[in-house]
Amino acid sequence: MAPDTVSRTNNERDLALKWSSRVSLTPRILAVNIFALALLGGGFSYLDSYRSRMVDSRVAQARREVRLIAQAVASATAERRDLLVLSLARDTGNRIRLFDEDGRMITDSHELGLRNLVLRDPDKDPWGQSVARFLDAVIDTVAGAARAPLYRERPRDAGLEWPDVETARATHGTPATVWRAPDRTPVITAAAPITQLGVVMTTANARDITRTVRTERLRLSVVLAIVALVSVLLSLFLARTIVRPLRRLARAAVRVRLGRAREVVVPRLPERSDEIGLLARAISDMSQALRARIDATESFAADVTHELKNPLASLRSAVEGLSNVKDPDLQARLLAIVRDDVHRLDRLITDISDASRLDAQLSRATFESVDMGAMIAALIDQRETRGLPRGVRLLFEHRPREPLCVLGEGARLERVFENLIENAISFSPDGGLVTISAYSDDDMMTVWVEDEGPGVPEESREAIFRRFHSVRPESEAFGQHSGLGLAIARTIVEGHQGSIGVETREDRLGGARFVVRLPLAERD
Repeated sequence: MAPDTVSRTNNERDLALKWSSRVSLTPRILAVNIFALALLGGGFSYLDSYRSRMVDSRVAQARREVRLIAQAVASATAERRDLLVLSLARDTGNRIRLFDEDGRMITDSHELGLRNLVLRDPDKDPWGQSVARFLDAVIDTVAGAARAPLYRERPRDAGLEWPDVETARATHGTPATVWRAPDRTPVITAAAPITQLGVVMTTANARDITRTVRTERLRLSVVLAIVALVSVLLSLFLARTIVRPLRRLARAAVRVRLGRAREVVVPRLPERSDEIGLLARAISDMSQALRARIDATESFAADVTHELKNPLASLRSAVEGLSNVKDPDLQARLLAIVRDDVHRLDRLITDISDASRLDAQLSRATFESVDMGAMIAALIDQRETRGLPRGVRLLFEHRPREPLCVLGEGARLERVFENLIENAISFSPDGGLVTISAYSDDDMMTVWVEDEGPGVPEESREAIFRRFHSVRPESEAFGQHSGLGLAIARTIVEGHQGSIGVETREDRLGGARFVVRLPLAERD
């Protein structure tokens, strides 16, 4: 498993929105839901198709009726023709007209007293009908409905001016035409030839089709209005639950960016378990970590100032004394103090530089597999080659064939264990034994560094890892260490997703046990 310090480069193009990047979330949510409602509103187009099917059905009915009427009229005598036409007109609801071959009127149910075809005058209708007709026109225009020709009466003896009459006389078929009345209701005419008589034409005003379509449109409109209201309310609720906390988090982040981290309380939204809640808690944790980092930086700067003042004060005093002292022996001692202080400053500045850049360097590091068993064995060999003081001995306990590979940066990990081994040697008594043990447990590697020195009091086991906290053996000269070694070691180990601490020795003997735990690298 790759460590957290290794991450892919963020590709912002994968998250970019080319067409809506400057639009707030609230109108985007509303737009998406309203678009879905617009698709539902497309049901009005379906109603136009429904109306077309009703009209087609009525046209087919008109053709059947006019053929039956033509057959009935052809079989009736001249004396019974008018009564038959009147009866058929009353039964079918049509206006029936008979024309001879030249288009002159023979019989008209309207003239016989049956006024079952009366077209409404739109100017005399109430305003509600005018609104309905206006909505019909708007919806027909949006739906792209075909517009029928306007129905107009022809002169009484000008039957051939009717297209259906002319077509029926010429082709002996049963044509039918759909017209548009002044009030936008459909008017259906149909004609059929009558043998040795002429042509019969029926006319019907199908207001019921318009009423049916308007009723369905009203129902669909009510449903659409309710759905639209619910959708808008849900959209606003969704926008409220998403946009408002995001704006609060954005304002808090801006205040943190402006340098007000200590006075900003980033909402954690503990009641939310969704992605917004996760984001809020992540930003809150990030701001707290930033505060801790700022406090640590300020504390580190204060500690650096304090640590630098001591050798600088000593150096200043020695330099000023050189100009006033004439005794060669005293001058030599002062020069030795100057050299020690310069070396101390150089060591201190080097450690401070390493400590201040360590976090950034670890965050950019590319980890590789490191064999910790081989690395620790090499460190022990190098230390024994340089020679061990006061007869101190080193012992490395581990299983040679046991895999102890971790993902990390070898040079940094070497510094950790080199520091721990040097500390154990410096605190060991004459002829003491320093034991380094390494073993693996599941997916973790554990390394012990034990000495036989005075040990670390329990109340100081955390303090020794603080920067510039230095507890050295009495036999060691002052200023040989900067107090940053264990702090740097902890930073390196934690940068490798591990831990370092001090524990009590299991054998109950005197001395300290430093324990380092690091995750093992995944085996191929």
